Amino acid sequence: MGLIKAVGLVLHPARHHPDVIETILGWARRRGIEVLGTPAEIAAYDRPITALQPTQLARRANLLVSLGGDGTMLRALRLAYPHQTPVLGVNLGRLGFLAEIDIPDLDESLCAIDDDRFTVETRSGLRITTADRSVIAFNDIALLRVPGQGMARVEVQVEGHPFVSYTADAVVVATPTGSTAYSFSAGGPIVSPKVEGLLVTPVAPHSAFNRALFLSHGEKLALRILPASSELGVEVDGQLVAHRSAGTVVDMTVEPAAARVVRLGRTTFYQRTQRKLRLTGSPEST
Repeated sequence: MGLIKAVGLVLHPARHHPDVIETILGWARRRGIEVLGTPAEIAAYDRPITALQPTQLARRANLLVSLGGDGTMLRALRLAYPHQTPVLGVNLGRLGFLAEIDIPDLDESLCAIDDDRFTVETRSGLRITTADRSVIAFNDIALLRVPGQGMARVEVQVEGHPFVSYTADAVVVATPTGSTAYSFSAGGPIVSPKVEGLLVTPVAPHSAFNRALFLSHGEKLALRILPASSELGVEVDGQLVAHRSAGTVVDMTVEPAAARVVRLGRTTFYQRTQRKLRLTGSPEST
């Protein structure tokens, strides 16, 4: 008997890959492992997959397999979070920062995991709290201007004291995992996932201070929407979840080891980043 009793599938909604599903089902059949999925995602496959609601998927599974890109992987991490279920990311076409393997390596990789020949890389999460809700992100949280409205005017508070204010299209607070996403596109640095902290990056800033900040995971961070600001949207991992008006204070805290990502030693974070960003080194080294 191996390590895994049940494996849960998290599927990209627009990518249909029956060959990949057959690979997983064949591996599971040989090893006596149950395959689980959510009703909406497995409806396109008339195969022996047990249907469970999303809230039950990670509770039943010993492993979640994300089949898609980084967006699918982030959704898998959110599902896994309450139960600390490890997640294996599989690239389907487009290379991601989080996925570990490509399709040709799938069967061999699943065997290695079932045989306990893998490691787990923990990733921190970012929790935001306002008056009426609390949400966790694994990439980033952004306060952004509503199209057609005024600028985002946001005060950054550190350890309960105002530090700096930004006037910008948006202010992004990212985990190290999210440093290669929205923050990076706004000019923020790449941060090693082994670091625990928060990266604050303004998007298209119009203020005198236009630099990013990196805070330790133990420092208390809050963003206050200033009186001169327009109403702002709140995005969590790219999904609009709320709108907030002037005077709102959004508290943010790091949740260490909130996610568990399966690693098989095939690539490093920097190798995946090189491939994704097509970095080839400086001219002097070639």
